[in-house]
Amino acid sequence: MNVEEFKKKFQLLEQKVKEISSLKNELEDFRQNIDLKIRRNEVNTKKIIDEYLLKRKTELIDQERQIEYSIEGIEKDKAFFNSVIKQDRQALIKIFKEKSIGFPWLAMAYNDYIELRDEEISQYLEEKEYPALKAAEAVRIANSGKRRVEKEYRIAKYILKYYEDLFPWLMEFRGEDLDDLIRQTLENKERKIIFDEEVDDPAKKWLTQAEYENLSTVEKYQLALDRYRQKRKGRWQIGRDYERYVGYLYEKEGYRVYYQGIVEGLEDLGRDLICTKGKLTEIVQCKCWSQKKLIHEKHINQLFGTTVMYWIKTHSGKGVQLELFPKIMHSGDIKPCFITSTILSPAAKEFATALGVKIRENYPLSSYPSIKCNVSRKNGERIYHLPFDQQYDKTIIEHERNECYVETVAEAEALGFRRAFKWRGDSKNESTTT
Repeated sequence: MNVEEFKKKFQLLEQKVKEISSLKNELEDFRQNIDLKIRRNEVNTKKIIDEYLLKRKTELIDQERQIEYSIEGIEKDKAFFNSVIKQDRQALIKIFKEKSIGFPWLAMAYNDYIELRDEEISQYLEEKEYPALKAAEAVRIANSGKRRVEKEYRIAKYILKYYEDLFPWLMEFRGEDLDDLIRQTLENKERKIIFDEEVDDPAKKWLTQAEYENLSTVEKYQLALDRYRQKRKGRWQIGRDYERYVGYLYEKEGYRVYYQGIVEGLEDLGRDLICTKGKLTEIVQCKCWSQKKLIHEKHINQLFGTTVMYWIKTHSGKGVQLELFPKIMHSGDIKPCFITSTILSPAAKEFATALGVKIRENYPLSSYPSIKCNVSRKNGERIYHLPFDQQYDKTIIEHERNECYVETVAEAEALGFRRAFKWRGDSKNESTTT
């Protein structure tokens, strides 16, 4: 029973006292009226009524005393629970002032305190003047499950915070439409399992059945592309488009770009793009954030760390020593690059300078020709990929092989490229990656 329930019970008892007092007054009036009538009647009748009234008066006095005792008990209960609330508040303030907040032991310490507090309540209910044994047992049962759930929740929350400190990119998924994010993640995994086979033409998602069946190839695919571009996108989708845009700019400069952030999803290890040209490799992390947000040093540190990890893995077994990595970076053979639509904090800039991380700030997402025109290495077929096509992000554009980006489906068709056939059920299934 909480403080509010005790308060309500106290108010009800006060009301009952008032009712009893009123009833006593009525009985006294009744007695006086009876006395008046008795004087005119038999003496025996007066005696009987006097005895009855005395008995009722005694019963009412006893009830009044019981109510007074109950009120005293409620006042004691109220004082006790007020002290418990005060202790809770003081304990919480003390706990959350600890410098080590955010670690699992803190959750355990808090739950240990709650457990002792609940046991104290149960004992009080059992040992008070009028024991409430059932209430005490109910407190124990209810709080045994609650403590376990709270403990697991707090530990999970603190572990998540710890992981976000280790891997800052995880914070980007906060505020996302979780249903959409889970669906995208499962789709990526499913595509790997079934060797990238689509169940149907993804263009149908953006067209009615009549449009898909009756419009010409150029008209229907352009309409699907227009609707795809106009769709309101979530933060995850904006981030994906930003990575594609930055990759396009690198490809224009002659780089081969692997879109690891999109292809690998949550397993990208903070490497959104791996851009190579000759001996040069740039490990690129992209952040399309609002101007209100700052890039902090932990993001720079993560990019530097994942660049070192990439270099170690690609040179595994070649007898290359980690001590040589700074020299390799200085030579320009490998370079971490941080590109963002917002700005870096002063500390982040200092870290970038010290670690040799190239930065580009205030780099907004812009429109660009997003249709990839690719020449198949298997048979030389000229194939174009729309942004929602399955092989889009795995397709590498090499300008020296007369591959390019174009703005419209009509341009792609005019250059002799045809739409990629990759979804299941089409007789022209083929791999289109270079």
